[in-house]
Amino acid sequence: MSEEPVRGSASPTLEDVARVAGVSRATVSRVVNGVRNVDPEIQETVRRAVAVTGYVPNNAARSLVTRRVGSVALVVSGAGEEDEIGEDGFSTRHIFGDPFFGRVVGGIVDYLRPRGIHPVLMLADTGEARSQVLAFLRQGNADGALLVSTHGEDPLPRMLTEADQPAVLFARPARPLPISYVDCAHQDGGKLAADHLVARGCERVATIAGPLDVPASQDRLSGFQSAMARHGRPYVPVVEGNFTIGSGSRAMERLLVEHPDIDGVFAANDLMAQGAVLVLRESGHRVPDDVAVIGFDDSSAALSCRPQLTTIRQPVENMAAEMASLLLTALDQPDRRVTSVVFEPTLVVRQSA
Repeated sequence: MSEEPVRGSASPTLEDVARVAGVSRATVSRVVNGVRNVDPEIQETVRRAVAVTGYVPNNAARSLVTRRVGSVALVVSGAGEEDEIGEDGFSTRHIFGDPFFGRVVGGIVDYLRPRGIHPVLMLADTGEARSQVLAFLRQGNADGALLVSTHGEDPLPRMLTEADQPAVLFARPARPLPISYVDCAHQDGGKLAADHLVARGCERVATIAGPLDVPASQDRLSGFQSAMARHGRPYVPVVEGNFTIGSGSRAMERLLVEHPDIDGVFAANDLMAQGAVLVLRESGHRVPDDVAVIGFDDSSAALSCRPQLTTIRQPVENMAAEMASLLLTALDQPDRRVTSVVFEPTLVVRQSA
């Protein structure tokens, strides 16, 4: 490819890009318009030629041809009205304080940005907000939706499928729906936590579950309980939290009152595990010498906790990128059937267990 910039043209054209890249105008058009079945090396050559020439696509003209606007809606959706959520409850107001969501956004942006596609963040924690999301999509302001739903009773996934809007969901829907999704094998993660606590010699183990209307919470709990039963521990005390530090602290306080001889805890996310560690330290329990603690996610909270958390890692960035890939595939192939991609979790051993 020639690296010499195009001169004498105020507005470089597709022909200019094609000449610099050494490919046909049609190939340049396919790359610029986001057609996905172009060889990756050719795509990169064309992108470099675009940079050399200073070519700027005419988005208005391109959208007439492709019927695309070059953006997708990244929707974080809760279950109910704001006044239904308690003082420390989990709602879309808390997303910016949860490192999990930052990882989701980062994975999506890193995948979409090189393809010239931009996510539009939308929060949908009320009925009115959900209607606005649907109207936004129906009016053609975005090509589709990437949906992160925080509660099992969230009606938005069903609303999107009934409206025939292209969408991909982060995590399995609470009820069967014709919608593609990515997820983690949460039951396997629960088993990893149980096996590790037993291998450490923990005899009196409990768990802090996530909200039990969320499929991921249900799966992490059932995986943990089933594995403990296979280890001959058919009963595991359970206290439900809501994925916040505060709920983890309150759950740990309750567990210490009801089960003062506890020596191992599995929390369904790192924030709740961090809250549990704070209470244990304040009550004079050494972590992990007296009580071992395992979290879930392998988020930044696991590293900021003292001691650093042993945790179950789900590859959130890869999952988010796959979510974006599934949406682009659905846009290119509207008749393709819905699909699911499930990632395997891994155990990350640090100082807390």
